[in-house]
Amino acid sequence: MALPSSSFIALCSGEHPASVGAASPRSRAAANRRVWSFISDVQVVRGLLEVYGVTVTDTATGELSFDTSNVEKAHFAEIDAHAGSSRIPILFCGPLLHRLGEARIPDLGGCRIGDRPIDFHLDALRAMGAIVEKSYEGIYITAPNGLHGADITLPYPSVGATEQVLLSAVRAKGTTELTNAAIEPEIMDLIAILQKMGAIISVEPNRVILIEGVDRLEGYKHRALFDRNEVASWAAAALVTEGDIFVQGARQSELMTFLNVFRKVGGAFDVEDDGIRFYHPGGELKPVTIETDVHPGFMTDWQQPLIVALTQARGVSIVHETVYEDRFGFTDALNEMGANIVVHKNGLPDHPRRVARRDFEQAAVITGPTPLHAANVHVPDLRGGFSYLIAALRAEGKSTISNVGIISRGYEHFIEKLEVLGADFVFEA
Repeated sequence: MALPSSSFIALCSGEHPASVGAASPRSRAAANRRVWSFISDVQVVRGLLEVYGVTVTDTATGELSFDTSNVEKAHFAEIDAHAGSSRIPILFCGPLLHRLGEARIPDLGGCRIGDRPIDFHLDALRAMGAIVEKSYEGIYITAPNGLHGADITLPYPSVGATEQVLLSAVRAKGTTELTNAAIEPEIMDLIAILQKMGAIISVEPNRVILIEGVDRLEGYKHRALFDRNEVASWAAAALVTEGDIFVQGARQSELMTFLNVFRKVGGAFDVEDDGIRFYHPGGELKPVTIETDVHPGFMTDWQQPLIVALTQARGVSIVHETVYEDRFGFTDALNEMGANIVVHKNGLPDHPRRVARRDFEQAAVITGPTPLHAANVHVPDLRGGFSYLIAALRAEGKSTISNVGIISRGYEHFIEKLEVLGADFVFEA
């Protein structure tokens, strides 16, 4: 599904840019902003399901119902038309193999933040009995004898690969033992869904998950977990703009690592029953050293928006990126806006560490505070794009940010939310 190519123009000017929060003046937004009403990745999934014959119905605002009674094989061209811009289709493999005996996966898209190979996914499927064939079109997977349980050890606790094993092993014959699994809250939420459907899954100590295959899964009702990445992004926005933002639905227990860093930087937050309030309490922001890691570590998706805040901290901050090998490309535009960020493409090997060093990791050294000024920038990826928005709201002058359609992959109603928060901008479709 192609994303619209649109522009976002931030209109902040003067020595003290407007803060983002409940007390800020109302913003200006184009009347056609409702094009951003849905997370586009959800639309990609919906389109794929419909290609396979699933009936998807909007039963209420923010609620979808699925009828899978007429699932059928789909043509490769139809699959590619819906999934060419997303990495989501790889997670369809297990369910499709169980239901149709085959899975066709096009060349995968998604944010360009590193290689992110799917070898972990394919190796796990092979271990369970799948046959994988690659061609210029993509990947064709079959399971002539069905999928069976297996002992699988992931080289790295990948969230996507863990999801792959769960979705594939839940109806495989026998028991699957997954070692070095991801244990993110989103993984636990998926396990909860599968258990509602009739799965038997045990989460053992030391990143081990046991899945006992079952013959049948039933329908379910479930409320999706809140998005930790969106919460952290709005928290960073409050810090950068010296604003005050309440994020409804955010929960402390899944954000404790982020909240610790947010407080160390100089931010403040109030945990309430129905969400968390994030705000800048005044005074100077402080430098920090961050090492991204899998849960319960500091998520890689949190570091990009927070780096914008660190450009305003007094001193030198260091961010060690250990998850993806090319996630600092977005800092070039921040430097154009006045930031002082130096990326070490081979990391800082002599720097004291808590997280084990990975061969491909990089490090960003941010020196601040530096005033930010307006620039014309192009969004490279999802989190980098949101980072540009909040940097532009902090900067003096009028910034133009193009290709903001990427941001809709992970932020629902983000234009409307910025308007309600008082951001000063114009959106041009």
